[in-house]
Amino acid sequence: MKTLSSLAATVVAGLLLATAPSYAADAKTYQVTGPVLEVTPDYITVQKGNEKWQIARDKTTKVSGDIKVGSKVTIYYTMTATEVEVKDAKGKK
Repeated sequence: MKTLSSLAATVVAGLLLATAPSYAADAKTYQVTGPVLEVTPDYITVQKGNEKWQIARDKTTKVSGDIKVGSKVTIYYTMTATEVEVKDAKGKK
């Protein structure tokens, strides 16, 4: 399963464009389309080719229609860093 760990931790299934346009204006948006494999309050799993994409969501995620297993959906999302760890380059003092 292709888990988008940074995405799962930070993205609210991408539909934040409607609820937080000031943040989304600067962030590049992406989309994934395919049949729904699993739906929970925390994420939606979509089949894209041979890969399974798990996209995080919460109560602020805008959903038009009723998401069900087997439904074809397009999920819009952004990628946002939740933490940055800086390490010194090797060999530099």
